[in-house]
Amino acid sequence: MTSMAKAGEDCQTMAEVREGVDALDRELVALLVKRQAYMTAAGRIKNDRDAVYDAERIEDVVSKVLVEARKQGLSEDIAEQVWRKLIERCIAFEFGEWDSHRAANKQSA
Repeated sequence: MTSMAKAGEDCQTMAEVREGVDALDRELVALLVKRQAYMTAAGRIKNDRDAVYDAERIEDVVSKVLVEARKQGLSEDIAEQVWRKLIERCIAFEFGEWDSHRAANKQSA
């Protein structure tokens, strides 16, 4: 962690646990901002709105996440549920980006 928060296994109090969770949440938000930038790019790059939702890609992503979860010791139940929700929300975001990009292009044409 980038903060002075203790590692989970070193925590002795709930205050330390909460400090660690809050620090980690800030890091996760920063990572999600980076992921969102890829969704913005995908919305700009994909030529067909129907390409935004890709069931094969969803299963590929989840499969890869589960492999990594196993390697790193993350509960597969947590990993799968979190990523499926993340993917769902990212797809919704990407649809919005796709629509916005096309609307902006129509206005500038």
